[in-house]
Amino acid sequence: MTPPRTPQTPQPSRQPSRQPRVPENYDPAAFVPFAVTVDLAVFTVRESRLHVLLVERGEEPYLGHWALPGGFVRPRESAGQAARRELAEETGLSPNTVAGLRPEQLRTYSDPDRDPRMRVVSVAYTALVPDLPEPRGGGDAAQARWTPYDHDELGRLAFDHGGILADGRRRIGAKLEYTCLATAFCPPQFTLGELQQVYETVWGVVLDRPNFRRKVLTSPGFVEPVEGPPRRTGGRGKPAALYRAGGATALHPPLLRPEGRTTP
Repeated sequence: MTPPRTPQTPQPSRQPSRQPRVPENYDPAAFVPFAVTVDLAVFTVRESRLHVLLVERGEEPYLGHWALPGGFVRPRESAGQAARRELAEETGLSPNTVAGLRPEQLRTYSDPDRDPRMRVVSVAYTALVPDLPEPRGGGDAAQARWTPYDHDELGRLAFDHGGILADGRRRIGAKLEYTCLATAFCPPQFTLGELQQVYETVWGVVLDRPNFRRKVLTSPGFVEPVEGPPRRTGGRGKPAALYRAGGATALHPPLLRPEGRTTP
């Protein structure tokens, strides 16, 4: 006969302390200090060309070189707060303009030798934004400007900013695949040819017009037809129908970039 089990006395659970405590033997000096910076790859479309916001460095290292706007994160601010502050300081964009931007965190860059001053880890952000004003230099930036993405200067950016910029270009290209952001770069009433030109500019590809038209018109809520006469867009073809942005914000299914095509 199996003897009855003795009831187990419940053990008190260990409750986490309300305030985190630093271990008594913890020594911050045991670790090599390093700095945290932010860099911003901000894109827009101007005159049917993809542009990126650059600043000219007004101090060493890389004095006189073009770079992405950015700088060091202060002790009592987040990386996101630092990104907005640096963007306003170095480009002269108004607080209202900067507050309206929604930069997306791109990735972290932590190569030990990316900055000659010391070990610097950078949190990079990117954004594709329409209707941005002309910037002007400020802070430690001698000047700021919108530069075409295919400009020669882009091959000689300071630090590792050329790689950050390339990563940002890929990210904003992907953003057009699954959102309706492209319509923000068109006039209030636009043709499908004008919408296609935005995609070709950002993606750097040539799109098949009938295929693009079919995908756009079968995407629920992407565009809406505008009542009234069509608009002549030049050439000998018939006038093109007009559309406006629809109520959707995301594309289902996504409008994927074609492979193997490039702009001439």
